[in-house]
Order: sequence, then C-alpha cells, then structure tokens
Amino acid sequence: MNTNDRIPLYQQIQEYIRHVIASENMKPGDRIPTEKELMEQFQVSKITVANALTGLANEKLIARVPGKGSFVSDEAGIPPTTPSTLTTKGRDSAEHSRLIGLIMPTIHDYFAIRLIEGIEQALNEKGYRSMIVLTHGKLEKEKDAIKELKALGAEGLLIFPVDEENYNEEILGMKLSGYPFMLIDRYLPGIETHYIAADGRRGTRLAVEHLWELGHRDIAICSDSPLQTVTVQERIEGYLDALKDKGALINPAHMITDFKPLTVLKDADAHPLYRYIRNRMVTAYISLNGRLGVQIYQMAKQAGLRVPEDVSIVSFDDPTSIVEEFSIFTHIKQFEWDMGYQAAIKLLEVIRDNGEVKRFSKVLIEPEIVIRQTSGIRPESLD
Repeated sequence: MNTNDRIPLYQQIQEYIRHVIASENMKPGDRIPTEKELMEQFQVSKITVANALTGLANEKLIARVPGKGSFVSDEAGIPPTTPSTLTTKGRDSAEHSRLIGLIMPTIHDYFAIRLIEGIEQALNEKGYRSMIVLTHGKLEKEKDAIKELKALGAEGLLIFPVDEENYNEEILGMKLSGYPFMLIDRYLPGIETHYIAADGRRGTRLAVEHLWELGHRDIAICSDSPLQTVTVQERIEGYLDALKDKGALINPAHMITDFKPLTVLKDADAHPLYRYIRNRMVTAYISLNGRLGVQIYQMAKQAGLRVPEDVSIVSFDDPTSIVEEFSIFTHIKQFEWDMGYQAAIKLLEVIRDNGEVKRFSKVLIEPEIVIRQTSGIRPESLD
C-alpha cells in the first residue's frame, strides 16, 4: 500500500482495525485479524504489524495474548457504529474521508507510473488523497483489496481489473449497490460500468500499418499475459483486421501468446520465443506490453540479430524512458497520464452525484504511434 500523503503503514493498519471493530460491532473478547492475515492484506513485514498492534494495545483498544492472538480489550471504549461514509445516500451530509482507493496489478513499468501520476494530479487538485493496493494479477487479492479499501473509508475506487472468466463478485456488488468506482484499461464484457481505456484495436492497426509501409509482410504479435484479457483480445483483433485489409494471409503461428513470461535473461536459450527469434521466423514483432518489448530486443541481440537492421520491434507503451525524447523504442503511445487524470476526475464526478447513474461513461483514448529506433526497412536479404 502507499499513500500520497505518506501515512505510515502501521497507522493504516491501526485505522483498518478500528474500522473492523466498529463496523462489525465487535465486543470485548472478539478476535481481530491475525498478524499473518494483516501481513498478507497490507503486504508488510511482521515488525510493521507488531508495531501497529502494540500501539493499539497501549491505547487499551486491544489485548495481545501470546500464542493466541489479539482480541478486543475489556477496557476498550468502543464507539457506537455510525453510518459508513461508503453509503451512497446521504453522502453529501456525511463527513467525507477524502480517500480514493486505487487497485493495480503491479507498478513495475512506466505505463503504471505515468497512469498513477495522472491520477495523483487530479486527486491533489481536488483535495483528495489516494491509497494503492497491488493485486499481482490475482482475483482473490482484488476482492480483498476492494473490501479493505471500503473498510478504510474510501469514497470510491479506481480499479485496473484482473479480468478473468469468473468476474469479481465484489465489482458486481458495487455496481448493484451504487458504490462509486471506475475501471481502467479494461472492462468486463456484458457488464455496464464506468471505464476508460486506450483503443487497443486502433493501436495494433497503427503498428501493422507502420511495419507494412516499411516492407514487412511477416509480422508477429506477442503477449506474455497469463490471462487472455479483454485488452489482449482487442489488440489481437486489431492486428487481424489490419492484415485482412492489406489482403494478407493470416498465419496463426505468428500470433505468439502461449508462453510464460521470461524471468531471467540467461534462461532465454530455452524459451520458445527466443527460438522463434533466432530462426528468423518473421521480420517484425508487435509486443503487447513494454516489458516484453524489451525482452524481445534483448533476445534478438543474444541471437546475434541487429535491431532494426535484422528485425523490427513495435511495443505498446514506451518501456525505456519517462522522458519521451530519450526513448529508443518505436511504440504505441496510449496517453496513460491523461487516462489516469480523466479516470480520477470522472470518479469524483460520480461521487459528487452520490453514485446515481443516468448513463455509464465509456471513454476510448485515441492512441498514436511514436516512431523511434527499433523499427526499420524490411531486410533485403529476405526478398
């Protein structure tokens, strides 16, 4: 978890426990979440959890029993349960928490960093703070994150969803209850919600058209996503449509999606994508995320191929630099900063309207192709 106003983690845990005790009408002697559960929920060390519980014990709110756990103290002055700031009716008269929850799979790439920067800018302008929870692509973690943030008093949620075949019932429940939330980058097919994303079909069409103009006819599309998300599916559809418009035959072998992510470059020799690159099966690659684009670049170098003289790469998102001018990758720019900013502003509008929805907002941002150094003319040696 992280907050833009630097609330210490142990204080976040303490606030969460106070909410649990109050919202669940816990009585003296009732057991609170275990240290292990708190460590998993907040992704923190045992020391951080212990500090939080020690503080609550000093306040006489809980009693810690070695080997047994922590319990609501007999001396705890438990306040009566009050209506949650999460209820959609009467929010105008309630004291707002000014807290917005942000649920993300990871924040290990520049796409996520720029997205969060846009969100933070919008929230700061409106006097709100954020709290980030990472799901690591796990549906159960996403469910837990929603529950935790609601318990902590978040007025609304921005969610970059896991997107599995089995929908997150917590998201469905929020829609039914009118709790304010906004989906980012992807949506749940068949379920009307507020969402914002870049136009993935348009993005792969731009990539194919650029490579086609350079003379490439054998173009692969690659994804190492463990899930065939809506985002991945739409980008593949855009790739297929663009090739059809060119009158090209579709080669299923050029849609390389059935492989696990490469974790260590020294293991590349045994990776199916490396063998594909080394054998020069195609002259150009479209990578559906920036991290994979870098790995394709590294594998090509390891196979003795030059980029872009021997093989061209177009990546979704710029994987190499926050400063656009210093990027070497030809990439599909999705305007992730703007995506985050617009998502936050829209969510605050929904909160202002008390969750009442007359029409769901569906925003598709028009991507652009940024031509840099990883794409070039098709090698003449393959004519």
